[in-house]
Amino acid sequence: MSKPRLLFLTIFTMLVAGLNFPIGKIALSFGSPFILLAIRFVVAGLLMLPFIAKRPHPRSSAAWMKLATIGMFQSAFVMSGIYLSMQTISSGSSSVLSSSNPIWFIVFSFLIFGIRYRLLQWAGVIIGFVGVFITQGLEMQMQSGFWFALGAGMAWGMATLLSSRWGGEFDAWVMTAYQMLIGGILLLIASPLLEEPYFVWDSSHLLKELFVLGWMILMSSIVQFVTWYYVLRHSDPNQANVYLFLIPVFGVLSGWLHWYTLAGTLCIGLGIYLVNRPGRREVIQDQFTIKRAMR
Repeated sequence: MSKPRLLFLTIFTMLVAGLNFPIGKIALSFGSPFILLAIRFVVAGLLMLPFIAKRPHPRSSAAWMKLATIGMFQSAFVMSGIYLSMQTISSGSSSVLSSSNPIWFIVFSFLIFGIRYRLLQWAGVIIGFVGVFITQGLEMQMQSGFWFALGAGMAWGMATLLSSRWGGEFDAWVMTAYQMLIGGILLLIASPLLEEPYFVWDSSHLLKELFVLGWMILMSSIVQFVTWYYVLRHSDPNQANVYLFLIPVFGVLSGWLHWYTLAGTLCIGLGIYLVNRPGRREVIQDQFTIKRAMR
């Protein structure tokens, strides 16, 4: 796949993910977090089943366990943490903390798989995260939602790591459908245990509720996950993952544009550049490859 097309798909995914936060905040006005997410993922997964019937499915119990683990982290842990956080903090603050994903991705990659990163890449991740805070006007609400959103960021980092390591074993559409179904079923089971479940149809705001649910099911779930898994499969996950820092920027841009949004965006751009900047050995290898091709 060409780099421009891959970049477009990556930015598109980040845009959809950024808009999910204000839309999720609206959804919480008529439903409890676990019920909303269970509806979102179960319906999205069921809608996809007819389209994946003839696609290759996992054949071993080990493969299904991997798929279930991805669904547990990606659909259950990440999204429940985000929605629980938005009950006590703003959607902007939730997007900032949950988008700490790239930091946890690198930390878990180093701790679990022993992958080593250059100092410049670590610096790029840190600068990108600082830029995310700047986009929020350097304000952060330290409430219970803070810890839920931070936990969501950690779970997201682990989910991305597992998806990048195991995703090549699965068809992207099959992986998307079943990880959502599994995550949705887990959330449905957890709802009566961890919350007071409720879902209310308000006839005076019916169109708004239908739009929000439609966005959550179609765009936030099916389109976003299929595109993201496709990007992870066709690019370096270390480089693709850092673009998640753009999520809170797009969330903020859905409202008013402030000076600190621009300043934070510059920091995020610098962070992305540093993480994606090839090391000296990579540059030398590329030059060597070019010279050989010219002979």
